Amino acid sequence: MSNLVIVGAQWGDEGKGKLVDLLSGDMDIIVRFQGGNNAGHTVIVGGEQYILHLIPSGILHPGKVCLIGNGVVLDPTVFCQEMDTLAAKGVEISPARLKISYKTHIIMPYHRALDIAREKAKSAANRIGTTGRGIGPCYEDRVGRTGIRAADLCEPDVVRRKIELALPEKNALLAMYGKPELKAGAVFDEVMAAGARLIPHLTDVSSEIMDGAAKGKNIMFEGAQGVHLDVDHGTYPFVTSSNTVASNAAAGCGVPASMLDRVMGIVKAYTTRVGTGPFPTELFDETGAHLQTCGAEVGATTGRVRRCGWLDIALLRETVRLCGLTEIAFTKLDVLTGLDEIKMATAYEYKGRSYLYPPQTHNALAEVVPIYETLPGWNTPLRHIGAWEELPAPVQAYVRRVEELLGVPVTIVSVGPDRDETFSRKAGA
Repeated sequence: MSNLVIVGAQWGDEGKGKLVDLLSGDMDIIVRFQGGNNAGHTVIVGGEQYILHLIPSGILHPGKVCLIGNGVVLDPTVFCQEMDTLAAKGVEISPARLKISYKTHIIMPYHRALDIAREKAKSAANRIGTTGRGIGPCYEDRVGRTGIRAADLCEPDVVRRKIELALPEKNALLAMYGKPELKAGAVFDEVMAAGARLIPHLTDVSSEIMDGAAKGKNIMFEGAQGVHLDVDHGTYPFVTSSNTVASNAAAGCGVPASMLDRVMGIVKAYTTRVGTGPFPTELFDETGAHLQTCGAEVGATTGRVRRCGWLDIALLRETVRLCGLTEIAFTKLDVLTGLDEIKMATAYEYKGRSYLYPPQTHNALAEVVPIYETLPGWNTPLRHIGAWEELPAPVQAYVRRVEELLGVPVTIVSVGPDRDETFSRKAGA
């Protein structure tokens, strides 16, 4: 038995969905442990594109069981739409294959309304780049012990009562932002229309996982946003509202930390970020445009163009330290093709000192100066290549240098978006 945690090692959009899809073939149970539908995973199988926001991409493998953990916040309407989209493409969506924790918190219409109103009320300089999906306000209610959980959907009177208790405060806040008040009946009807379809999928996720482990099944724990959007350890306040680090896989699913055998960090061959927040290696020149265009760097959830920059080793060192990475999957190497030279930030200069890790003081990452190392680029197209040994020497040198600087083996290399454009790399190769 081997249990695996997969996390995005940067600011998200590293290709987690593709790797979860690829590795699901060796897994029996795939569990999503945090986040909401503010993350999008794009997977291409046989030329068919699937964009998933809540359902683990392991669902694309027949016979695999996919679970939504208690650490997730779930919008019932979005979840039902996602189920319908997959079903229309011939993917089996049944309660036997797709299950939701009774403890998962539900995103309500007032969460979305508040999320959008708050962000619009801020000046451009103070916006954090929220997707407006209601994620933050839902997590606020969870911590404030006023949230509605998936189990409540089984008792409509409980849902109605909780809505009636919540709305006076929510409507007062909406009024402060000049937004119309919400009616309890309309909120209840909207949530229960979709929520009723979730009830057959509800289960005790913790027991499902532990029972599977007792039977020797392999389990994968899938995170959503990248490590540096973690609410505690990321570039606060430009972060998401949950813990994205690998250790939260245990808390977000209700299992002991001792179950987390391996931790794979998905590392994009360069760095991207959606929304606002510090980005030391961001490029504003032709190279940045090359990365954006060749990498098709547009958010799957929001449609926003991603900011692009060189690989940031200092940031990744922090990921290794926070998550205890045991291996790395290196993605989108093909996007670097055509660049004469490639840079990576191996450290920062900040207030006259050199830092191997991001400085921890307020807004320090916005003020650091990257210290770059330059490697030769390549012009050979990579997407036809199917093995590590066939990669051009400069590509291999780039991967080995990243491995050397981080002290973590690169075990998977990806040179394109499709399943068959990814291959394993043996240790020491």
